[in-house]
Amino acid sequence: MSQIALVGAVELGLVYALVALGVYLSFRVLDFPDLTVDGSFPLGAAVAATMIVSGFDPWLATFVAIIAGGLAGFATAFVSVRFGVLHLLASILTMIALFSVNLRIMGRPNVALLTQETVLTPFLDLGLDDLWVRPLFLAVIVLVALIGLAWFLRSETGLAMRATGANPRMARAQGVRVGAQVIAGVMLSNALVSLAGALFAQTNGFADVTSGVGTIVVGLAAVIVGETVMPSRRLWVALVSCIAGAVIYRLAVQLALSADFLGLQASDLNLATALLVLVALVLPKLRGRALGRRARA
Repeated sequence: MSQIALVGAVELGLVYALVALGVYLSFRVLDFPDLTVDGSFPLGAAVAATMIVSGFDPWLATFVAIIAGGLAGFATAFVSVRFGVLHLLASILTMIALFSVNLRIMGRPNVALLTQETVLTPFLDLGLDDLWVRPLFLAVIVLVALIGLAWFLRSETGLAMRATGANPRMARAQGVRVGAQVIAGVMLSNALVSLAGALFAQTNGFADVTSGVGTIVVGLAAVIVGETVMPSRRLWVALVSCIAGAVIYRLAVQLALSADFLGLQASDLNLATALLVLVALVLPKLRGRALGRRARA
């Protein structure tokens, strides 16, 4: 694997680390399977790219993209909580609707940002090698998101949200507004995913309406791989494992595609993803069986 491919894999892994944090919040904390992320990821890219091309400040465009992602999450959670629609169905409906919304926002299937100023532009003139500017910038953003999410989940509101996901009946008995917690959590989850989409567009130089296809699979893969590599029930470790899982996942995929003896091509990305997730799912069970055999022996 070349240095450019290695750094590129780490860069993309850091982008999807934000997706992994969002997926962890909805799937693990709230126990709310949410497929909206396949629509909120390109939504963030579409909003940020369209505003930047229209002359808005890149930071403002990124902030508006985060708000847009939160509103997408609100639509899913509100339909599920208020009208009792199954969470999977509610998220699928929102995801389908967002495809048309994203097309309407961009006005065309893709928007190029190669000649536009982005949030990265001021950092490209600091004298650092351009190859390292993007991953370093993304690492700082991911670190801030990690600290902010960890602080929130340890706060009173965050504890109520975790209680909602662990045992909604008990949480309701303790006076927690379960519906409001679900809506807030899904909004925050999709806001993180939309932030990832906005950064993806600005680091890669384009926004595409199809860029969200398979985002939920990547996010779940990152969470599962991270939990396999760093198994722990501690909150900080769980959040760090999501980030580590996203980077490891992208490195593993890039390594598989770069290995000549495997004969994989770029079109085999989904195959490599499925195999990697399968391995991550099977390994803990095999490990548990091996420990059980040793205990019986």
